[in-house]
Amino acid sequence: MASHPLLSQLDSADPLRTMSVEQLDQMALEIRDVLCNLLATRTAHFASNLGVVELCLALHSVFDFQSDRLIWDTGHQIYPHKLITGRYKQFRTIRERGGLMGYPNPQESPYDLFMTGHAGCSVSTALGLKSGDDLMDQKRRKSIAVIGDGALPSGIVFEAMNNAGELNKDLIVVLNDNKMSICPRVGALANYLDRLRTNPFYTGFKHEVTKILNKFPMLGDPTEKLLAQVKEGVKAGMVGGMLFEEFGFKYIGPIDGHDIRLLRKYLEMVKDQHGPTLLHVVTEKGRGYKPAEDDPVFFHTPPAFEDEDGSPRVLSMGEKPAFTNYARDAIASQMRIDPRVTIMTAAMCQGNKLEPVRNEFPKRFFDVGICESHAVAFAAGQAKVGLRPIVAIYSTFMQRSYDQIFQEVALQNLPVVLMMDRAGLTGPDGPTHHGLFDIGYLRVFPNIVMMAPGDSTDVEPMLEFALQQPGPTSIRYPKTSALAFERPKQPIELGKSETLRKGRDGTIIAIGAMLQQALTAADLLSAEGLDVTVINARFIRPLDVGMLAKAFEESRFVVTVEEGALAGGFGSAVLEAACQNGWDTRILRILGIPDRFIEHGDRNELLAEIGIDPAGIASTCRLLDERFADSQAAGV
Repeated sequence: MASHPLLSQLDSADPLRTMSVEQLDQMALEIRDVLCNLLATRTAHFASNLGVVELCLALHSVFDFQSDRLIWDTGHQIYPHKLITGRYKQFRTIRERGGLMGYPNPQESPYDLFMTGHAGCSVSTALGLKSGDDLMDQKRRKSIAVIGDGALPSGIVFEAMNNAGELNKDLIVVLNDNKMSICPRVGALANYLDRLRTNPFYTGFKHEVTKILNKFPMLGDPTEKLLAQVKEGVKAGMVGGMLFEEFGFKYIGPIDGHDIRLLRKYLEMVKDQHGPTLLHVVTEKGRGYKPAEDDPVFFHTPPAFEDEDGSPRVLSMGEKPAFTNYARDAIASQMRIDPRVTIMTAAMCQGNKLEPVRNEFPKRFFDVGICESHAVAFAAGQAKVGLRPIVAIYSTFMQRSYDQIFQEVALQNLPVVLMMDRAGLTGPDGPTHHGLFDIGYLRVFPNIVMMAPGDSTDVEPMLEFALQQPGPTSIRYPKTSALAFERPKQPIELGKSETLRKGRDGTIIAIGAMLQQALTAADLLSAEGLDVTVINARFIRPLDVGMLAKAFEESRFVVTVEEGALAGGFGSAVLEAACQNGWDTRILRILGIPDRFIEHGDRNELLAEIGIDPAGIASTCRLLDERFADSQAAGV
């Protein structure tokens, strides 16, 4: 505490509005020190937070966000904001179960208005806040959206800007331009921003030229047309913010996002502007820690590390390779075999560990930026001409493309493979990132085949199988280490499960990585004399009806286990099948994610809390067996 004399005294951001620039600069040093110390204890978002320290301080020193409105897009750059809004003393608990969330959380502080874990929605919500405040006669309240250049290409941003230009509300959009999303940004808009960055004097010079041109007398129609063309030509030649101005925004910038004095000057300037304004701020991801400046991709969410004289030393986690690694390797293998196979992702090359694939197959690798809807529709176009596209996106982000999965893929019955990383509990990332709903939102579509690997050896055969299908397929896998279970290799057949263990008493049917929990639960029950069958379901759609019929006929109880929402999930599909076939549903129990949002925390802790760890599964089986014994004794 003593090493942060200014920061440790803040119970709110109010004192920042009376601090000198020198004090704010000192505060910036203290914030960076806290961030660097945090990484010695756990993985956390790092480079993005280092990059917004001065911007955060400047915003809070000019505006009062207990009254004014502030939306961070995306919320992983929220750490400095949390530190200066009364959460310094709790900050060491961030991303731990029961501690501070790694994203904005309205339950923590009135300074946080939305949980912003997905990119692109800030302009819409900030505009809605401003429109609502005006209707509620709170017109003095300011509304500000801070959006990164990586999120800017999201379609919803342009929908919001189009609406903002029409409504002409006093909305402020701060474009935090650091030339990155998680990976280096891509696309034509990125190139446009690069051109803007090379014109640092655009703002002032543009206004001077406009003043001069506006002094010319009107000398008749031909002259007016000529002068208008000259005026627009000068503006176009200077590049400028013409794209934003055509949306009805006043464009100001670009300015240095690490100069607090300059930031405060420009924020004061835009504070009382009428109509929508965009302030273009240039920052450096990883600012203040040289290794993060040099490699912002690795330091976006690095593993825990210790700093040794400016050189980070990653602390060994002792973990086996994740499902993501096996998925990456399977993609590369299939691309070597079949030149029709392509891969696309939505600014998640690093998250999906696809850099080696990108390097080996640059012409068949497509990073479309944070534009998931476009990624899926783009893949549909490729599939239509005979390619075999794979769309690799996190489960929680894939739902942003829901309409395209319906209209452009499933309805057309096109062979697009959806590979959904982070399907299940994502641990410290929390409710914005848990991939819990993909089974429910995909299972309703005709034509789609849905799979989940039980262990690492399932991954490549499943992808090979998916790429041979005539219609769409999905493969879901979690953010966890992938084990390999010893057993005779069974090929992937449409709608066929795999029996890993046979027992006389009951049946546990696991989908995906829950297989590990089910097998361990079976060991616990075996030690008590309860003998259970363990099934690796493999397929969510179509179900293995033959296996299910046998389980309901021969078992005293049947338990399904999934790392997904119970509503509309795998267990629901089994229950539907049981009802349709007249099986005894009284012996069935469905385990999975209950009907609530799950907070952040260690994955194993969360599994135990929900009751789908080995002990929880075993307990459910035990209770069902006891109920069966009681009913037998009662002659039921």
